[in-house]
Amino acid sequence: MSNPIVITTQGAIETVTLNRPEALNAMDEPMIMALQDYFRGLQDRHAVRVVILRAEGRAFCAGLDLKGWSPREGEGAVHGGWRTQRAIATVMQLMRACPQPIIACAQGAACGGGMSLLLSSDVRYCTPDFRMNAAYIRIGLGGCDMGSSYFLPRLVGSSLAAEMILSGRFVGAERALAAGFVSEIASPEDMLAKAEALAADMLLASPMGLRLSKDALNRNIDAPGFEAALALEDRQQILLSMTEDYAEARRAFMEKRAPEYKDR
Repeated sequence: MSNPIVITTQGAIETVTLNRPEALNAMDEPMIMALQDYFRGLQDRHAVRVVILRAEGRAFCAGLDLKGWSPREGEGAVHGGWRTQRAIATVMQLMRACPQPIIACAQGAACGGGMSLLLSSDVRYCTPDFRMNAAYIRIGLGGCDMGSSYFLPRLVGSSLAAEMILSGRFVGAERALAAGFVSEIASPEDMLAKAEALAADMLLASPMGLRLSKDALNRNIDAPGFEAALALEDRQQILLSMTEDYAEARRAFMEKRAPEYKDR
């Protein structure tokens, strides 16, 4: 059997590839456990500064693989379903909690949990054939699953989010771009290069500055108001101004050279 995900490293950028193209990268238990292990491990791997999430084959992720989860001996249907549900949801939580920005590259279909992988990323690119849907409601479940009711309205607005969640309709690349779900539509040949170029720009930031910026975006999406958002930003900026990397960045700016960060 091939590995359900493949990890490649290029300097401070790591690429995670969903690797079940024969199953349209549907989520089976080995894939979810591998994603859990990977994103959980990023907490202590500060040498990895940016993550690119992509997929092999013609689809990004077709959602849950209904045949890909083995029942455990003596486990009832409710308990087994809960185990599966929580296992996948944990991946989304770990993606949001990891300090590295996640840039997603999506082609073809992103259904159900596949769409939620994109929702849990920080930046999204897609190909012209991209389409996504909240597939859960089409299989007798509710339309709100894996963070969709939290992230989707914040990304695309309440009207489009409700349309998708209540109907399971597909939304294509152009509409996803117009709604702000993706940053750009790119050809299959160019999409990864665009993600790598953005990752390279992110690496121009100091290591802690990049980590804390993702942290502030995460926290301030739920800030109770403008003053609370400012308070967090103020504290982060003063904290970062005390680092060695900040002093190095100032010297590099004055000397018209690239800074040499040491994450100190």
